[in-house]
Amino acid sequence: MQYNRDLSWLGFNHRVLKEASCADVPLLERIKFLSIFSSNLDEFFRVRYPAILAIARLSAKTRRKHFDHVDKELTEEIQISIEHQLEEFGKILTHEILPELENSGTILYYDTEILPEHKDEIREIFLSRVLSFIQPVLLNNDVRESFAPENNKLYLIVVLKKKDDDSLFHSIVNIPSDRLPRFFNLSPVDNKDHIIFIDDIIRENIQFIFPGFEIAGCYSIKFNRDAELNLADEYAGNLLKKVEKQLKKRDYGPPSRFLFERGMPNNIQLFIATNYNIRHEEMFVGGKYHNLRDLASLTEIIKGQSYPKQSSLVLPALRSYADVFNTLDEQELLLHLPYDSYNTILAFFNQAAIDPGVTEIYITLYRVAADSHIVNALISAAKNGKKVTAFIELKARFDEANNIYWSKQMKDAGVKIIYSIPQIKVHSKIALVIKKHLDADRVYSILSTGNFNEVTARFYTDHALLTSDPLINSELLMLFHFLQARQIPRENHTLKFDVLYVSQFNMMERFVKLIDKEIKKVKRGEPGLVRIKLNNLEEPYMIDQLYNASNAGVKVELIVRSICCLVPGLKVKSENITVKRIVDRYLEHTRLFIFGTGERATVVMGSADWMTRNLRHRIEVCTPIINNECAKQLLNYFDLQWKDNDKSVYLTPEMEQVKPLTEKTEVINAQQSIYEYLKNNR
Repeated sequence: MQYNRDLSWLGFNHRVLKEASCADVPLLERIKFLSIFSSNLDEFFRVRYPAILAIARLSAKTRRKHFDHVDKELTEEIQISIEHQLEEFGKILTHEILPELENSGTILYYDTEILPEHKDEIREIFLSRVLSFIQPVLLNNDVRESFAPENNKLYLIVVLKKKDDDSLFHSIVNIPSDRLPRFFNLSPVDNKDHIIFIDDIIRENIQFIFPGFEIAGCYSIKFNRDAELNLADEYAGNLLKKVEKQLKKRDYGPPSRFLFERGMPNNIQLFIATNYNIRHEEMFVGGKYHNLRDLASLTEIIKGQSYPKQSSLVLPALRSYADVFNTLDEQELLLHLPYDSYNTILAFFNQAAIDPGVTEIYITLYRVAADSHIVNALISAAKNGKKVTAFIELKARFDEANNIYWSKQMKDAGVKIIYSIPQIKVHSKIALVIKKHLDADRVYSILSTGNFNEVTARFYTDHALLTSDPLINSELLMLFHFLQARQIPRENHTLKFDVLYVSQFNMMERFVKLIDKEIKKVKRGEPGLVRIKLNNLEEPYMIDQLYNASNAGVKVELIVRSICCLVPGLKVKSENITVKRIVDRYLEHTRLFIFGTGERATVVMGSADWMTRNLRHRIEVCTPIINNECAKQLLNYFDLQWKDNDKSVYLTPEMEQVKPLTEKTEVINAQQSIYEYLKNNR
């Protein structure tokens, strides 16, 4: 039995929305959670919803055979779920956030009447700063010839009436929020600051754009377009072709969602939908303002009321002696981000770039920071005469352009660039440095659960192991050499990994053996325990292995941030499985696997979620943690997260999200507890 992955993901996004209504979260952070919810939903409509509709339109026979979890009713269930969430979003914003914002001294105009004191000021902003970016388009009967909506851009559809007759015309007006700020500060009134959407600045002055016409109506609209779907990540062979064929049946570039303001007349909805071939299930009613991910920019305007700053922790071994490589000669380093300083990672690459003994650097890059210090270090290393090899994943969704830019910069500097393997994403987060020492080479590496990205490292929770272990490093070097050949792994490939878990080579088999080991313990009368932390759990085969473990009496504890297709707590099938979800200040991003009890437990960390795409269609790397002290830290880390009763929820057999009971117990916040634990042990 598997729960639908898309409904599960919507449940996660609902959990994000719930955090926006928590009174104990600082006000500006609650606004950020609203922004994250909105941004997540936009991505859902670009990435998942088009494929869902394509699958729903396959023949019943094909759907029953390959997609028993997808039926035509699923689209209705998704629409109902999203509609309820958006309604809740509106209530949280208008009934909770905006009143609290006003109490703190700031008023955001949100579908409210503009004060007379601001009329002239708004007109001045429009005429001097906004009007030059406005490009109105008068629509003809064939709308597609006159107007090509861009993905996620904001527009107003304006109904015009000539003053001398009753003829109606329609025009599209762009809202240039991609080139101008979404919000503008206005002069204080009654000792309160005022902020206005650029949308309302345009609405208030729409008559300037259409002299000689009466404005009969003005409604906001937005289109989401299909993303560049890498369907090979999800489907294979003939099945892939069938899904692609469904998507290609649509005209080039049609929207995957048409979002329109509530109250827009049906005839205008039909006018747009007919011209753009938009089906009923792709039409969604919204509020007056779209792209509310832009709410995050309010935090740049309004100061205060954010999370208190946490000072980054520094490993004791690096406090007085900052040479990373000399330190790694003596001990392994395990970073817990963002609690630990990311400067250790930066120092690793910066030192490698200038160290005269370093001869070679290898790295996989999946999502690169816009102003990447790591990539600049690689460029410096190449210019300093070192052999630098970077594997760039060009299919990193939504980061393609940034990755291409940096790949060109590195290539021009002399870095050897290895581009994507056809049909495979390299999602592993690994790096390796070779350094000459006397007559021998010493090798140092990083294996991480998160990207080499100093920006996301500030708010993603991840682990990074820095090691000079010869067994790990020899296998990493072997993998890098394989990646350079740009070959697709085959079952009979001669590469053998004895230490590392590498997807498409041995990863699933190794995990299954560890689960089987716990089952055998139970059969011998010993306790069996599996503890796993993931972003997503969807791979059917691995879910079945966890069901088997539960049936055998193994206790299974899962922390799954977003997609969870495993259904916990079912009698016979999963009664020994408990699933928790944590949403808090930092985005939970760690992949951690623990098998067994006590200090003898096998501890593994790495880049792989348990999804079909990760385990079967990507190159992922996980590593066992051999060092006892590092393993102990990860065991304690998981225990602290499992004890959370503040920002966690349990998933019920009905896949509802239930908060733990805390009335008679101490409130435990995992992220704060982890910070304190690390601080006391640094």
